[in-house]
Amino acid sequence: MNILSAIIVFENLHEVKRLFHWGPIIALTVIGVCSSMAILDSIIWYWPLDTTGGSINFIMLINWTVLILYNYFNAMFVGPGYIPLEWKSISFGWSSVKIDMSAARHIHNPIMPFSIAAFAATLFALGLALGTTIAVGMLFFIQMKVILRNKTSIEAWIEEKAKDRIQYYQTGEDFIFPYDLGSRWENFKQVFTWSGTPMGDGIEWPVHEKCNQYTLTIEQLKQKHDKRQRSVEYRVVEDYNGACCPLGKGLNTFFRTPCTEEPRIKLTKGETIFATRGTKWWMYGDKVLNEEQAKAEVRIRGWFPRRCVEKCHYDSANNSTSEEKKEQ
Repeated sequence: MNILSAIIVFENLHEVKRLFHWGPIIALTVIGVCSSMAILDSIIWYWPLDTTGGSINFIMLINWTVLILYNYFNAMFVGPGYIPLEWKSISFGWSSVKIDMSAARHIHNPIMPFSIAAFAATLFALGLALGTTIAVGMLFFIQMKVILRNKTSIEAWIEEKAKDRIQYYQTGEDFIFPYDLGSRWENFKQVFTWSGTPMGDGIEWPVHEKCNQYTLTIEQLKQKHDKRQRSVEYRVVEDYNGACCPLGKGLNTFFRTPCTEEPRIKLTKGETIFATRGTKWWMYGDKVLNEEQAKAEVRIRGWFPRRCVEKCHYDSANNSTSEEKKEQ
């Protein structure tokens, strides 16, 4: 029990619900199938376990499985932010692994069990292993690209929107991404260090000489302000219960629901909402709140069917002139 509590500590039982999702279920299934077949094949078809090579091979397979599961659950329940107080590493001593092969030593001609089912299971596990290798390899390529540029995909999107904003308003600004130090080698050294700990304290990071720690934050605030300026006012003409795939809003609305984890919001006829983006059948926006909700500083935003709203003829959100926009 002490070993288990040292690995993962559940502060809240609701954290266990993270396992009941299609992502963890698929991942754990792949890990279980590949590891089980690898261990069984190692026992049946590879070196005998009473030999030095066979024992080393078997122990390495067990260790890999333990490390994979340990790191997977550690990433899911602990994360990279901190480690528990008075944390101590767990040591798996070689002396604790004992394999009793006394019975096998008396078998001079061991029988190798083989069947169509075992062969099919092995091929299935091999396919999963190859698929996982390709997927992880692609992820490695993407992560190395991010590291060499020192720019995540979200930050690249922010940079692209910054250039669009500058071009649209003709502000004459020269936006420089702050975390790209100008050299791939310098960016690489930010993550890979001899100490094993990336540079920075998680709050402040080395930035470009022409930037500061708040360059990206300031740009995001400008983009949020621009987003509010471009929002379009709509009036709700049809109730919507907030379902992900509503049955009563048409087949196109049902089958073309946005593939995102962003929420859907309930709509009541007569309400007002400011839309900021959308597709042909869905829209995303902020609902105009009543006085009680405004005092509570509640913000209601999400997706809703386009057919439930109609554009207001008076659009107070876009009454500012182009000159005013350029000043912003």
